Amino acid sequence: MSWPIGPYGTIMAFILISTIPLRNLLSRDEKEERLKLSELPSEIREKGYKWHISLFVVMYLYKAMIDHHNEPIKARVGGYTHWIHSIEGDFTIWAQNALRSDLLTDVLSFHYLYVYLFTIWFLPIYFILVRDHVMADKATLNYFVIYVLAVPMYLFFNVEVTSSFIPGMEALLYHDSWYIQFFTNNDPMDNGFPSLHFGLPVGLLIINRLHCRDLGISIKEWRHRELDIFVMANVGIYFFSIQYLGIHWVTDIIPGLVLGVICAIFCHRWQPKLRNRPSLGWKSLVPNRRSLSTAVIFTTLCTALMFQGIVDGPGTDEDVPNFRIGEGDFIIDTVEVHSISHPVTVQMKHLATESQPTPPEEALICVITLRTEVAHLFDRGDFSGGIDFYDLLEITHHSNHTIAPGESVVAVVETNTIYDTHLVICHSEQSTKEVRISMQYFDDELMWSAVLVSLPAFFITGLVIDTQRGRSSHVEGEDSSHVDS
Repeated sequence: MSWPIGPYGTIMAFILISTIPLRNLLSRDEKEERLKLSELPSEIREKGYKWHISLFVVMYLYKAMIDHHNEPIKARVGGYTHWIHSIEGDFTIWAQNALRSDLLTDVLSFHYLYVYLFTIWFLPIYFILVRDHVMADKATLNYFVIYVLAVPMYLFFNVEVTSSFIPGMEALLYHDSWYIQFFTNNDPMDNGFPSLHFGLPVGLLIINRLHCRDLGISIKEWRHRELDIFVMANVGIYFFSIQYLGIHWVTDIIPGLVLGVICAIFCHRWQPKLRNRPSLGWKSLVPNRRSLSTAVIFTTLCTALMFQGIVDGPGTDEDVPNFRIGEGDFIIDTVEVHSISHPVTVQMKHLATESQPTPPEEALICVITLRTEVAHLFDRGDFSGGIDFYDLLEITHHSNHTIAPGESVVAVVETNTIYDTHLVICHSEQSTKEVRISMQYFDDELMWSAVLVSLPAFFITGLVIDTQRGRSSHVEGEDSSHVDS
């Protein structure tokens, strides 16, 4: 599929164009609650929505910083895909093998990206446009907090997508000409644990029910019931699609659900404090002594465990694969651009031992090339019609390597511009091969800043633990903040 503005631009344009019609559809029984677009600037000022906008900007910068840390610190934290695989094996491949079709692939690929962005962007806007400032607050917080909670796992517990480790499973979404540039720019494909495609909507569903409980009504009586049903339905679709598309392990869903619960409780409890901050002052945001103590102790314990068990831990074992390639399959890893003056060292290791001479078909073949040279060759997890892996050797590329079992090759990748993203594409002609690809960046000493950006997740979780133990004091203004919803 070819389209000049790409998947992100297309989907965001669709969301923006459909915002008002969808608002009108969902609020057809309460037209008097609709906010006119001409009233939006004054509503932003009166309801204090400036911090909502600021939070999205902060989130964009925060994610960029987290992604910048992801690859450089892997030399110290490694990966744990083999642990997840040892738990559930090749189970997820059933989804792909059972119902594989081009139409289903296209529909679910679009849904995977569209509904996630829809949940992030549309929901806060919708609540603003129907004059529900409380839910606008909570929907915005849900997006920000769920990602903050996931940061330690993303940085210190790297898990590759299923299509990179299960032989025969294809990356239907990531290996497609229309999506590959977007995902190799924005989605480190070893950030599968946890699944926020589950955690984000589940958090919102729980928030909705906590909110209705405070209102003294059932979820069926709530004015936004149809929107709740929509979110609920898409959670079910995601359960299938994230497996079918070769993205998540079933195991990834569990921490996603846990983080969704933690996020929902935190957002529900703290939204009144944030809403009433202008009148109560900044001191109102400081937890009481017992909550603060619980959060600090929990943060200290988690940080200590992280250093003790993960940093320079079992994930860094050089003989443990982070990729497995089946017969006739290929995998893709991304060489990120961190500097145009410092090259990246890429090590490709074929994990096997072989005392006898290796037949050519048993060797691992890897090509390092610019993304721009090959992106157009991919189609729904495979190559376009008439193209195969060996055609990559005929195009402009950085280097290619034939690696016998038990051997490794080191390549140096230089970039001339910030847009020179390289791909490492490895292929197995016959048999399943286990591979370890590791990269050394010039800024590979980011451990302390990685720990620093992980602390908020531990602190928030500590506050929620204290809340659930019934030790936190009553939140001022909580009841009054819900009366108009």
